[in-house]
Amino acid sequence: MPINWTWDPFEEFERIRAELDRLLEWVSPVRSIRGEEIYPRINVGESAEEVLVYIFAPGVDPGKVELSLEGNVLSVSGERDSEAELGVKEVRPERFLRQERFSGKFSRVLTLPESVDPEKVEAEYRNGIIVVRIGKKAERRARKIEVKAS
Repeated sequence: MPINWTWDPFEEFERIRAELDRLLEWVSPVRSIRGEEIYPRINVGESAEEVLVYIFAPGVDPGKVELSLEGNVLSVSGERDSEAELGVKEVRPERFLRQERFSGKFSRVLTLPESVDPEKVEAEYRNGIIVVRIGKKAERRARKIEVKAS
């Protein structure tokens, strides 16, 4: 039997990643090791005064979403109802050929900048987007310093 002298460690890592993807897909169809299928999608931005978190959750009942902020760690969890739970009366197929709409429980944990102030947080659900505004601690805000000529 010939020996393969061209072993590629990166090919082995790719095989392991693919196996982990398959395992995670079996556990939950919305998670991937590379993050391609994570739900809900989230954008995080900041200004001088606050950090803004946009959680894209169309079709989610805001009453079924829980947000918590501990220090600078934001946790988001909730549940998105299935079509049947939403009252869709269409005939269900025996099997799906493609199913892109996720329903069920979800959970995300985000580490935000350390400058966030957990006492200054508010959240609002608007047009399928949960907007979380978190103020920054006064001592952590960037301050413009004027340089005076002597």
